[in-house]
Amino acid sequence: MSHQVNSRRRTLLIGGTAAVAAGMSPLVAFAADPVKVGLILPMSGPFASTGKEIEAAVKLYQQKVGDSVAGRKVEVIIKDDGGVNPEVTKRLAQELVSRDKVAVLAGFGLTPLALAAAPVATQAKVPMVVMAAATSIIPQRSPYIVRTGFTVPQITAPLAQWATKNNIKSAITLVSDYGPGLDAEKTFTKFFTEGGGKIAESLRVPLRNPDYAPFLQRAKDAKPEALFVFVPSGEGAGLMKQFNDRGLAAAGIKLICTGDVLDDELLPSIGQPAVGVISSQHYSAAHPSPENKAYVADFMKANPGMRPNFHSVGGYDGMHALYEALKKTNGDSNGDKLLAAMKGLSWTSVRGPVTIDPNTRDMVQTIYIRKAEMINGQPWNVEFDKIEKFADPGA
Repeated sequence: MSHQVNSRRRTLLIGGTAAVAAGMSPLVAFAADPVKVGLILPMSGPFASTGKEIEAAVKLYQQKVGDSVAGRKVEVIIKDDGGVNPEVTKRLAQELVSRDKVAVLAGFGLTPLALAAAPVATQAKVPMVVMAAATSIIPQRSPYIVRTGFTVPQITAPLAQWATKNNIKSAITLVSDYGPGLDAEKTFTKFFTEGGGKIAESLRVPLRNPDYAPFLQRAKDAKPEALFVFVPSGEGAGLMKQFNDRGLAAAGIKLICTGDVLDDELLPSIGQPAVGVISSQHYSAAHPSPENKAYVADFMKANPGMRPNFHSVGGYDGMHALYEALKKTNGDSNGDKLLAAMKGLSWTSVRGPVTIDPNTRDMVQTIYIRKAEMINGQPWNVEFDKIEKFADPGA
């Protein structure tokens, strides 16, 4: 009898131990599984500088703070979409979700690419961190989108207001003919005319294979006081060269632009023609905060020959938002929980104080007015005015 009891007790103990082990196994797997981030960027093609800046910033963030947070390793999978074909971006997003089981989609160099991936994020209930694309409407296309960059209207409105306050009465707008360019044109026109300015003409340049010369000639012939320009990051050097070759500066036409034109990475190659140009942006590599001085030094040390630009900061802060969200969820990478944790996050970025608006899921941040100046033989965008806590005004 006692032998039967002991045998039964051993069976119960073994069964109980197995049950405990079985109950614990999901926790062990949960802790061991990495949080995968699918980073879709233009690493080749005409907008490769955007992809390379974001990639470098993401790597730098993980070098500085580590590749694990809240007990989970963060694994970044980089995919090159070439920057020009939305269908490629959408396919990559689908593959990352279905095959690679990513918990987060991120990157997105241009607006058409972000819009193509938005339905994938919605269907999969996966947060989509937009680090670069800047049309106002992007977060409206999926409730899972969070943006850590900026919007074009957000940086354009302050420049239009600055122009009228500084006695610029007439202007021509010249923009790339796609979403952000149309946002820039509409926003500049609205705020410039509200301030008493007059738009003489609005010019739109094809996004692919642009030739700025005929448009710049039309602007020169019209003789406005200023030419307002928006072109995507990477196109500024070519435009600046043609602006000077066509003699607009010599004719006394002021060039004012969004910071995309005077991209910090490309500014050294633009050189002297950039000096004196006024631009507006949410970040400059010359931003004088201690946080940014350390960021620029670390970035340039890790990437010889590169200077961090505003897209790099969108990538750096995108990783920060993800890490902080994982801390809040104790490592739980459920899409809805991560999204909720990102909403309302505030921190001191290398660009200055930022907040992810919990309603719009866009950045509220400081916008700076800058003037390109030569410092130690190199042009830098030196900030001289700012608007704090500025949200996207919409287009």
